[in-house]
Amino acid sequence: MATRERPADRGRRRTREAVRRLGADYRQARVGAGLSLRDAAAAAGTSHPQLLRFERGDLRRVALVEVGAWCAVVGLDLAIRVYPVGDPIRDRAQLALLERFRRRLHPTVRWRTEVPLPLPGDLRAWDGEAMGRTAYPWRIRVEAETRLADGQALTRRLGLKIRDDPGGHVVLVVSDTRANRLALATIRVGSMELLPLGTREILAALAAGREPRGSGIVVL
Repeated sequence: MATRERPADRGRRRTREAVRRLGADYRQARVGAGLSLRDAAAAAGTSHPQLLRFERGDLRRVALVEVGAWCAVVGLDLAIRVYPVGDPIRDRAQLALLERFRRRLHPTVRWRTEVPLPLPGDLRAWDGEAMGRTAYPWRIRVEAETRLADGQALTRRLGLKIRDDPGGHVVLVVSDTRANRLALATIRVGSMELLPLGTREILAALAAGREPRGSGIVVL
């Protein structure tokens, strides 16, 4: 059975791939400009063996400012950006929040964490999943937040996950802090349709081993 690649390992692998592509682009630009490795190295203030390793994708450690200088010499502008592709790792506070939620479940309710979305190549995952063992199976997908910073961004992220994994209700579990309660007032305004139920109703159903009648927010 294949295992999921750890986020840090995935980051290293993708960066190595990007550096190899960058080296190939650099070589194409250098040759197109009619520059030898020695000429390019002298202009950038580096050694030609180092540039050769860069072109071949064999250079593992280098300062970004140096790569920017190398690229400028051959007429390239180095642009670096990041974009969301998966979910961040959980910290201890988030793990503790998920455990508090798990303890409120009826013993017959099955619980698991880090549940990948059912899309090939998708790196996102639900923080948790509760599944009922009643006459008909049911499923609750769980997202845990210890600090609510951007309510609109959170609502959009949940909406996209629900769109791409539409089976079952969703419960947003939030740490019970003063700051979070203030933030929830804003989130509630924009998420009543998405997450209409409250803490008491959801926990009462799950403690009894029943499926809540809808999605909602639980403050613990």
